[in-house]
Amino acid sequence: MAHEEDDGPTDGGVTRRRPLREWHVEETVEAAVPVRTAYNQWTQFKTFPRFSAVVHDVEQIRPAVTAWSIGYGPLRHRFCVEIVEQDPDAYLAWRGLEQNPTHEGEVEFRSTGSGGTAITVRMLLRPHGAAQVLTRSPAVTGLAARLVRAELVHFQHFIEGLGQEGGAWRGTIRNGRVQHDTPEPPRSRVAQWPVG
Repeated sequence: MAHEEDDGPTDGGVTRRRPLREWHVEETVEAAVPVRTAYNQWTQFKTFPRFSAVVHDVEQIRPAVTAWSIGYGPLRHRFCVEIVEQDPDAYLAWRGLEQNPTHEGEVEFRSTGSGGTAITVRMLLRPHGAAQVLTRSPAVTGLAARLVRAELVHFQHFIEGLGQEGGAWRGTIRNGRVQHDTPEPPRSRVAQWPVG
């Protein structure tokens, strides 16, 4: 399935790119909270184990890199992801950082007419070896879609139960780099002399 490129809004002349042009999974839920609340809670990755059936731990490595431990029953998998694009209250895209990445994805937040938030997750699965054949199977992609849908519903119930976010990260990320609101002043090449 192909995703038409939508350049989206611009920020000071920088156009947000949509890295995911095709996907295997697309699921949407509507949460009865404002976009800012849903987005702010989503960016609190360390809280995912509180509502998720498969996420056991999330560790923040750097502002744009997190390590995830997921699994079901005795099966566990640990991997790192990089947030490649992030626009507050609108969009977040990530990619796996394994030597052979297994997935990439994006999540969009849109305001609904009722004042709630439509949260859409799209994922492109990139398994290797024998598993590559399985992702071509409608049964396997259907299973992945049901899992993503269930996790989204868990998030929906979690944020609606809280009624407000438990924190927020409001930064913007472009190409995996955090964008600062005010540019850092240029560093002088003149040696600094000791004072006093």
